[in-house]
Amino acid sequence: MQDILTQIEKTLGFSLGSLSLGKVMNALLVLLICLILVRILMKMLRRVMERAKVERALLNFTLSVCHVLLYILTGLIVADSLGIPISSLIAVFSVLGLAVSLAVQNTLSNLAGGLMILVSKPFVADHYVEAGGVGGTVKEIGLIYTKVATPDNKIIYIPNSDISAARIINYSAEEDRRIDVTYTASYDAPLETVKKAVLEAVSAIPEIMPDPEPAVVVSNYGDSSIEYTVRVWVKNADYWPVKFALNEAVKAAFDREGVEMTYPHLNVHLVDDAPAAKE
Repeated sequence: MQDILTQIEKTLGFSLGSLSLGKVMNALLVLLICLILVRILMKMLRRVMERAKVERALLNFTLSVCHVLLYILTGLIVADSLGIPISSLIAVFSVLGLAVSLAVQNTLSNLAGGLMILVSKPFVADHYVEAGGVGGTVKEIGLIYTKVATPDNKIIYIPNSDISAARIINYSAEEDRRIDVTYTASYDAPLETVKKAVLEAVSAIPEIMPDPEPAVVVSNYGDSSIEYTVRVWVKNADYWPVKFALNEAVKAAFDREGVEMTYPHLNVHLVDDAPAAKE
């Protein structure tokens, strides 16, 4: 035990025998004042961040980091009042910090990614996004993981380092979205008849926005059919219901107008090359 104390004294450059009652009382007074100041500063910081409407996860992380830093600063001040060289303590903390950072390198990477997401805000809770190879509704943005619910109600926790390094597609960032759907029709069906049938189907769905105006264009001439692309605008929340309703409405309109929705097929003509029989 004595050897351990001797080694600590040698490392810190400080002798326990140099302590006096006056120094200890002075250090306790300094500690009390510092703790009161830390409490006041933390309350002020929390109030300011709440008024600024900072994300809850970022707020909690910032408060925790500030709390730790203020406690470390308090420890250094108290140590200085006891006559302990601060430079020695800083060197010890630096070595410990390096060892810890190497041990939790992946966690720190996720933490940095989480801070980037919380600060830059490429998405927020309840947005539907694709990121890190996963698509779903964001339920919670944490400091290490982001919680996402898939359309079939699976909960996936994605490491924030994967998200921050990946391409993020946010389907909920804008209020309106465009629906692009392609239908096929026979070459025998007149263009105007097909367009008229599609526009009738569009007009039957009230959720489709009149502005921008719905468009029906010929997008491709295939081997067996002509492809028509329909473009309509809807509110973000109506995207999937309108898309499904449009598919049904177009099929019904084609049936009324006698438009055939063709599928890939191949007509084979057999030619008889045998010479005609002599009479």
